[in-house]
Amino acid sequence: MTNHQSDLLRVLDQRGYIHQMTDAEGLDALAAKQVVPGYIGFDATAPSLHVGSLVQIMMLRRLQQTGHKPIVLMGGGTTRIGDPTGRDESRKMLSDETIAANIASIFSIFEQFLTFGDGPTDAVMVNNQDWLGQLGYIELLQEVGTHFTINRMMTFDSVKLRLEREQPMTFLEFNYMILQGYDFRHLSKDMGVRLQMGGSDQWGNIVNGMELGRRMDGADLYGLTTPLLTTAAGAKMGKTAAGAVWLNQDQLSHFEYWQFWRNCDDRDVGRFLKLFTDLPLDEIARLEKLDGAEINEAKKMLANEHRNVPRRGRRAVGRRRKPLKRDRLVAICRRPPRPGRDQRRRRAA
Repeated sequence: MTNHQSDLLRVLDQRGYIHQMTDAEGLDALAAKQVVPGYIGFDATAPSLHVGSLVQIMMLRRLQQTGHKPIVLMGGGTTRIGDPTGRDESRKMLSDETIAANIASIFSIFEQFLTFGDGPTDAVMVNNQDWLGQLGYIELLQEVGTHFTINRMMTFDSVKLRLEREQPMTFLEFNYMILQGYDFRHLSKDMGVRLQMGGSDQWGNIVNGMELGRRMDGADLYGLTTPLLTTAAGAKMGKTAAGAVWLNQDQLSHFEYWQFWRNCDDRDVGRFLKLFTDLPLDEIARLEKLDGAEINEAKKMLANEHRNVPRRGRRAVGRRRKPLKRDRLVAICRRPPRPGRDQRRRRAA
């Protein structure tokens, strides 16, 4: 295990979140000396995220716990296209009203993990429809399109695998990686974001955004991905024979959610405790050494501890510093975020 300068990379490393980093030493040095705004993107294709997204949510939580600023990027714009990564067919088109309602519902999950507010390390949620929706087609081609080559785009797994399977990919989907790269550039320029995190399947898209920011603005940006999360049995995390394991209690009961964690494979207990709870590492080390019937103690601890984070929020980093009304949330990014102007307004008020 590497000796890191920063609490951020030390915690992420110790708990098993790190798969790839673009410049580990540079990011470590930056995180050791200043607050690093970092983001992860989530498309609003359903009213809830499922357990498969939980590693990314916990990454934002760790970011805030170690003194940095988490930014939740909701893909109000990119949801209209759909990420082609790992898919053999196009996503179903959703209406603007459905996407807005999904974002409002998903926020209720994030508020259990993160403290939202106006402080330097408070979390914020933004919606890429604000800036993507304002881009003209010719403007996009001139300013952004010149930095992407078809040759390289064809090598990305999201494209290559679809074509190898002889499944059609629309021009709309082909543009997804350009828009996702532009998100990183925009957040870097407008909000001072320096870090994008995501799953290992997003590595190419993250690097695209870094390179775009460097070419257009000379920005020094960083990327970090988590390992592909599967169970010890090789199953994809977040899916069971009964369907998706939703994080929103409106779509999955407390009992069913608790049972999902209680019934995990014995071999997964230690890893899941590190990733999905705030238990101290020495306590986790004790629990993962249990064997036979005693391992059930650790499983119940996992189920109880983890249920309390997303479902009840008792162990959340904090609460919203101000109430956030639903109509304000749905319209959270109807205008481009301009922190400087908003801060002046708050001071004037």
